[in-house]
Amino acid sequence: MAGSSQKYTCFEIALEEGVAHLQLSRPEARNSMIPEFWSELPTAVNDLSDSGVARALVISSTGRHFTAGMDLSVFTQPDSLFSGGSDADTGTAEVPEFGRIRAETRNLALTLQESFSCLEKARMPVLAAVQGGCVGGGVDMVSAADMRYCTADAFFCIQEINIGLTADLGTLQRLPRIIPDGLARELAYTGRRLTADEAKTAGLVNQVYSDQDAMIEGVFEIAREIAARSPLAIWGSKEMLNYTRDHSVDDGLNYVATWQSGMFHPDDMAEVFAARAEGRDPVFQNLLPTRRKL
Repeated sequence: MAGSSQKYTCFEIALEEGVAHLQLSRPEARNSMIPEFWSELPTAVNDLSDSGVARALVISSTGRHFTAGMDLSVFTQPDSLFSGGSDADTGTAEVPEFGRIRAETRNLALTLQESFSCLEKARMPVLAAVQGGCVGGGVDMVSAADMRYCTADAFFCIQEINIGLTADLGTLQRLPRIIPDGLARELAYTGRRLTADEAKTAGLVNQVYSDQDAMIEGVFEIAREIAARSPLAIWGSKEMLNYTRDHSVDDGLNYVATWQSGMFHPDDMAEVFAARAEGRDPVFQNLLPTRRKL
């Protein structure tokens, strides 16, 4: 698998029987999203997706809280993402013109957004397993997952409004498509905590577990069930669900017809029927590796 030997500051990664496990690994800092996080997450997810070996991805965390959101170092360090660059960056001793600074700020926001959008674009389903607090950027991240699960002590908070910011990395765009619009607005405007029971009732999470061990066991059982299906059919299903979310029913029907005309082949169906007749589990080929560069 591409990038399998790479070491990460913010994550531990494992892959077994088609199920990848990406685990936030800075519990001593409440898994806050330091500058390295924003490049490591898309690199790891894209490598797993591109490999064709990962058929489902579980994202979990360590310690008491899933994540405290964006780390203050992203804003405060001299060489932080929001430092505005240096004279060396511009190739001149002049102070950058205001419009250019604002344009670069927009580019930065788009880059950070892609750190979570990669979860939607991945060829395999992404399952988020949340314990404790899922705050700020954590809500952006899990909103981009296919499914969410949590422990009884979990809570979700759009923290940005509490510190004078508008959430800008996906929460306000994705959350109203997952939970009722009025509730999404209430959370965005008040910054209050959404409890695990409320999240289950609203449809944000599929299941609430008693503790983290039970959650990880339950989520991996679902992930293994997904990994046992045809990876091409799973990819097509995810592609259609994401497309239909943002388009009309007619557009979605047209797109799936076009997809099937190019992607459908009876080999996987034949394998299912043969396996049933022979009393065994079907065996499917992995997706081909994706090449991002020639």
